[in-house]
Amino acid sequence: MRAFFVVLVLLVQLLVISETSFAQAKTLPFPKIGIDVGSASTPQDVSTSLQILLLLTVLSLAPSILIMTTSYLRLIIVFHFLKTALGTQQMPPGQMLAGLALFITFFIMAPTWSKVNEDAIKPYVAGKLTMEVAYDKGIEPIRQFMFKNVRDIDLELFVSLANMQRPKNRQDLQTYILIPAFAISELRSGFIIGFFLFIPFLMIDMIVSSILMSMGMMMMPPMLISLPFKILLFVLIDGWNVIIASLVRSFG
Repeated sequence: MRAFFVVLVLLVQLLVISETSFAQAKTLPFPKIGIDVGSASTPQDVSTSLQILLLLTVLSLAPSILIMTTSYLRLIIVFHFLKTALGTQQMPPGQMLAGLALFITFFIMAPTWSKVNEDAIKPYVAGKLTMEVAYDKGIEPIRQFMFKNVRDIDLELFVSLANMQRPKNRQDLQTYILIPAFAISELRSGFIIGFFLFIPFLMIDMIVSSILMSMGMMMMPPMLISLPFKILLFVLIDGWNVIIASLVRSFG
């Protein structure tokens, strides 16, 4: 009963405070925000509406575009393989690995995006290019980056799945064929690097496990003993520097 009374008093106090704040708020100039939806009366209104719709669509697909057409996919796969090989459960956090992969992606893709900005975005904003021409010029540096890191066998796979004739050269290959081929090539590269990362840490686990078995310490978890040695090895070889340098250099 006493607890109910305390809760009732608190509710009354909240109501009094809310009414007082609302009365004071009537004298403050609060902004009014509204969105009007009407019918387009001119071709310019229709064009503007379509451009806004296209922009919202691109923004919603931006994460997928970033992952599928840049170096991010390989980086994040290698970082998660590294975390698993070390055996650390919470360190480094997954969010930190994603952020690190994102900023290294910005570093790797900076020359490509700078070329897109100079060849397509700036001329389009200045009114020197149409949207179609700006798209063709802007997508070309990104296609060149993907072509440098895609395997021919993956390109042939999607060309055959699309039931299309073999293109005469890479320039004739459609972008919708190139992107998934590039993605599975990056998956393969990431898994290969992850495999080689596992080998030294796996050796430490096997050595520690053999020593514990020879000492008769069957109940002692080998991971508990090997984890400090794996962290020590990673620090001594300056692992982050070596791995990130190798990843950046792996992109042609």
